[in-house]
Amino acid sequence: MTRQKIQIKKIDNVAARQVTFSKRRRGLFKKAHELSTLCDAEIALLVFSATGKLFEYASSSTGQVVERRNLQSERIDRLDPSPPLELQLESNTYAMLIEEVAEKTRELRHLRGEELQGLGLEELRNLEKLLEGGLTRVMETKDEQFFKEINSLKWKVTAHLQLGR
Repeated sequence: MTRQKIQIKKIDNVAARQVTFSKRRRGLFKKAHELSTLCDAEIALLVFSATGKLFEYASSSTGQVVERRNLQSERIDRLDPSPPLELQLESNTYAMLIEEVAEKTRELRHLRGEELQGLGLEELRNLEKLLEGGLTRVMETKDEQFFKEINSLKWKVTAHLQLGR
């Protein structure tokens, strides 16, 4: 018989909940002990039951582990009060992306002929060249599409005339 997966949700039956709590607590403490033994890790595990009863496991002393954690936290706070490098990089990247989006939005508005008042003569000439190049490419693509459509219609007319004879 294989074990069934259970849905992780609060167990409604109080007796079943207490049995599950006890079994899983023992399993959790066993895993903590194994981790401590296998990896020489210093572990403190505190569990409070629904009734408020404290259960604890510590590879040495719970108080020592908690004190060590507090000292580590204080040392980190004293050494580096600034946010982690990862967050700083994300913040810088975000700021650069915001700036880039604003610039691209301005460029798009200029291409649409909007907000041109602040542009100088040289910028207007560059914008005109850019638009002329784009317009040329649009017209060439449109002409290609017309040519393909005309050829397709000619081929259909020729095929239709040949079938009609």
